[in-house]
This record gives sequence, structure tokens and C-alpha cells, in this order.
Amino acid sequence: CRSIVRIRVMQTETQTATPVTTPVPGFMTVTEAAASQIKELLSEEGKHDSGLRVFVQGGGCSGFQYGLMIEEGGAGVGDLAFESNGVRLFVDPVSISYLKGAEVDFVDTITGGGFTIRNPNASSTCGCGQSFNP
Repeated sequence: CRSIVRIRVMQTETQTATPVTTPVPGFMTVTEAAASQIKELLSEEGKHDSGLRVFVQGGGCSGFQYGLMIEEGGAGVGDLAFESNGVRLFVDPVSISYLKGAEVDFVDTITGGGFTIRNPNASSTCGCGQSFNP
């Protein structure tokens, strides 16, 4: 299941998670293509010490939608923080259960490029691919 999402900038106020510096087996991965795009974006923005927050929120046609944001403030309370292909990732406690085994990728098509999330936990997605039903 895929969804193309845009990245926003966010800064959390609390930094009290225990970061994991290697990918969590069976949790989430970032492809090399996505990592390259994320690193380029962080470099262009001058946010070298930032990472990517991946989350799920209510909304969309199927009930839930994905979100990606540049995370400037580090991990928040209860966040899982780890690294995949050189990109720091932060996932909040609610989103963790929906994103286990998911993969963040970057696809380039005729209509443009964007980030996509392949989620084995999604039982269905809407026609636009922006939302899913677990």
C-alpha cells in the first residue's frame, strides 16, 4: 500500500526519548532513494542535526493518513527514535503500532516526485493513496 506525502517542519519542545542508533529489526526502514532526498532537503534547509518525524493521524477517505515532518527538536516523550540509511527517524507512541514494518521511499513519476509509505498493516487505501484503513 502506498501513499505520497509532503514533508512539513515541526519542532517538539520535549526531548526525553531514548534514541536507538540502528534500525529496529522489523520496524521501519527508509530506502536509499528516500534517504538521499531527505538528506538533500535537510542540507538545503540548513537543518543538518534534524531528522524525519513519521506519523499517522485521523483523516482522509479511509480513516487514517500518513504524515512526514522535518523534526528539529529531537525525540518527544515516548517517541521511538532510531536511524535508517543515515536518516534519524522519530515515531510517536500512537503511530508506532500502525507503522511496524513500514517503508518510506521516494518515487519519481511523470507527474512529479514524492515520498511514499509502503505499509503492510494497511488493509485498504483510498483511491488517492493518501489515506489507509488498518
